Amino acid sequence: MAILAEQKATIINDYKRNESDTSSPEVQVAILTYRIKDLTEHLKMHKQDFSSRRGLLMLAARRSRLLRYLAKTDRERYQTLIQRLGLRK
Repeated sequence: MAILAEQKATIINDYKRNESDTSSPEVQVAILTYRIKDLTEHLKMHKQDFSSRRGLLMLAARRSRLLRYLAKTDRERYQTLIQRLGLRK
């Protein structure tokens, strides 16, 4: 269930804003989205795993806070990010 270093590096390279960027909101939201998708697949198989369900809710809340921050500070970056990740319909 943990994200591998190669996968994380790929996500960072796809969403970074400049060469030394590893912690912009875009990168953090992309990593959280990957982890949320992974945990969702896990919970489809293991319906009684309540500890993982709590972790999933915590990740979703953190992603929501980051998206709210990004929408408040720079609406254009927010729109492009949710479009690239396919979050809102």
